[in-house]
Amino acid sequence: MHPAVGRARNAVKAALEEACWPSRVLVACSGGPDSLALAAAVAHFARRGAVGGHPLEVGAVVVDHRLQEGSGEVARTTAAVLGELGLSPVRVVAVEVRSSGEGPEAAARSARLAALEAEAAAWGAGAVLLGHTLDDQAEQVLLGLARGSGTRSLGGMRAVRGLYVRPFLGLRRADTLDVCAAEGLEPWFDPTNADPRYMRSRVRAAIMPFLEAELGPGVAEGLARTAAILGHDADFLDAEAARAYAELVERPRERELLLPGEPVRALPAALRSRVLALAVVELGGQPTFERLAAVERLLERRGSAGPVEVPGHVTAHRQPRRKGAPRGTEYGKLVFVSHR
Repeated sequence: MHPAVGRARNAVKAALEEACWPSRVLVACSGGPDSLALAAAVAHFARRGAVGGHPLEVGAVVVDHRLQEGSGEVARTTAAVLGELGLSPVRVVAVEVRSSGEGPEAAARSARLAALEAEAAAWGAGAVLLGHTLDDQAEQVLLGLARGSGTRSLGGMRAVRGLYVRPFLGLRRADTLDVCAAEGLEPWFDPTNADPRYMRSRVRAAIMPFLEAELGPGVAEGLARTAAILGHDADFLDAEAARAYAELVERPRERELLLPGEPVRALPAALRSRVLALAVVELGGQPTFERLAAVERLLERRGSAGPVEVPGHVTAHRQPRRKGAPRGTEYGKLVFVSHR
């Protein structure tokens, strides 16, 4: 057995254990080397009907985004290969990628995830397996750094997060090519991965090789370690912020939330911004760094009391002090309103 095949199978087993041994899983497969290698590794256990002493059924979903000529044929060919590997059922799902101002990559991702979640629900799958590798993780962290993202974004992808399981986050892209070669599989290479119009493609084809050449080997592994460390930090801070938010938030009426000014202002900065973001998200808004900073300035009780507009039709303003209110009366609560 090729060493890469053994590493891939061990990675699948470890990830399913972390996911508490789901008995029925779906593999999301595009036909590319990463997801095809993942399908081959999972198929090893599917043919035995068990992994780690736990029963296992494995199906697959091929999402056809219909963005390239011949995508339907690629999807059908991939589905046939997956059936030959022993996965069942294998479904080809065509989706409509709607332009929503978030960019073509994000729009395609949204359509793909919606299709995968629908298929998982229909078949009763406890997990959807994705073929992201250590290289994908490193590229995501590098993109997050370039965009000035926070801890959650720099924490990258998790091996297990909700429905989604990513067994290959510890494997390099070269490993998946070795698995495909060892298993006699011919992967499809998505031409958009080399298209310089897409930022992630430029990172993959030009920036990461440049960094490896100039800084020496190990850059990708270093970025992936950064994601692992910051991911744990982000989990802790998010949990603390959720606890504080649950204690502080008031819901006086539909589409309106209140947060008390002084207790929120007293929170550590890392928690304060998260608590404000939770209020925005609960009302269906999309918090951004600049808009959250503007909301946070309302706590200073200097200058404008708002409203501050946040993407997603949400506003925030500081509650004014009522006329005639005695000194010491609590005022200055932050009021969040959805205008949908």
